[in-house]
Amino acid sequence: MLGPRTAMLFLPPQPPVRLAEKGCMVLGRSRTCDLPVASTDASRRHAEILGTGKNFVLRDLNSTNGTFVNGQRIDRHELRPGDRIQIGAELITFCQIEADLEVSSDIDELAMTMIRERPAPTEAKAFHGCLTEIPPYALLQVLELGRKTGVLELDGEDSTGCLWLRDGSPIHAETPEQVGFDAALTLVRATAGRFGFTPQSESPERTIEASITQLLLESARLLDEGL
Repeated sequence: MLGPRTAMLFLPPQPPVRLAEKGCMVLGRSRTCDLPVASTDASRRHAEILGTGKNFVLRDLNSTNGTFVNGQRIDRHELRPGDRIQIGAELITFCQIEADLEVSSDIDELAMTMIRERPAPTEAKAFHGCLTEIPPYALLQVLELGRKTGVLELDGEDSTGCLWLRDGSPIHAETPEQVGFDAALTLVRATAGRFGFTPQSESPERTIEASITQLLLESARLLDEGL
């Protein structure tokens, strides 16, 4: 039986942030905000997320440049798993899970419920799902948090390949055209498609000497430069 739900915000390379079931989280450019957003286009107190005990509601706080969800400007929006919140130049992903991270570090259960799917008992993969609900960067941060060892397989519309991790760190990646760090960068950019993670799958070799954070920082840099 699934445990109580936990909502999380992903703004890499920052660590995932938990949302209180009841309460308010303010997002904005001010350092006093609960989630500071480093964008010159963000207002000091740009938006807030209210936990009602039943759902999570995003509200714009009369910001100068507006708050967007999945490309649409909003004043008030009830969040759903996989929603992308845009504040200035920053993109924040909302995901919902069933396990309480402060009580349990069972990332296998946590990730299965993030994508709202359970594989059949005969399936080899610990969990799998849709990249539109949990993008690769959020998935990798969860696996890093759980210090998981295994292989992440991505079958996206624009990127296909495998990324091996050991204790939550990337050690090898392959796509049809690339190997190593460059292949991992390609996989981080995968969008629509499917993913699956198989635990305890050993890498055929080691070609990456970097952390998940370093990988996400380089991916963000390339995106900023339009590469």
